[in-house]
Amino acid sequence: MFIERDDHRWWRFALSGGFFIALMLLIMFNSSVLTMIDAVLQSLFTSQRLEGIGWFHALMSLLSFLAKPVLDLVWVFIIAGVLWLKGYRIPALWSLGTIFGGDVLGTIIKHIVKRVRPAQHLAADDGYSFPSGHTLGFFLVVAILFLIVIPLIQKASIRTILQILLIFAVFFLAVSRVYLYAHWPFDTIGAMLLAYAWLQVAEWLYVAWAPRLQRIPFFRSVEI
Repeated sequence: MFIERDDHRWWRFALSGGFFIALMLLIMFNSSVLTMIDAVLQSLFTSQRLEGIGWFHALMSLLSFLAKPVLDLVWVFIIAGVLWLKGYRIPALWSLGTIFGGDVLGTIIKHIVKRVRPAQHLAADDGYSFPSGHTLGFFLVVAILFLIVIPLIQKASIRTILQILLIFAVFFLAVSRVYLYAHWPFDTIGAMLLAYAWLQVAEWLYVAWAPRLQRIPFFRSVEI
């Protein structure tokens, strides 16, 4: 199986989910300490020195564009389509369910918390701020690549290089959302905590249901 049974999965869920809930409550109750840390961290990533570097601004803008929530769905549809055509039907369905479930969860929490974006945000970045939809969705896209796609690559060195590049991509995407004033730093941190907690649930569902679905002829996969 692509995803194996793991007795420590619920511990990871409890830790990431617990930290996320604590962070969410601090934001909802307008913690002065958290607000101060957010402001300090944002100033580090939006300094005049960084804004004056043309290639850095271009990179931040490109990453932010490629990780738009709508494009995150497009990337996963492409991944799922390729997996389906290759005979990996259950992993394809799981990929779609994982990204859709994460996006719905993130949207619901946005409307519960109702955090306002930084004052300098672009007009295109509307809606509430916590958690970052870009970061949440892109984290899940990368997780799907890690768990389902990269293991299909035969050469170990290529797998390692891709994993390192994807980790850096997630980090710089989070930085880009702060740099472009679209989010506060804790919006992106919260998004990664939420995405990781949801991923534990999605992995548990895969382990529980993939073997059962494989018995159905229509969903029979080359591998689960």
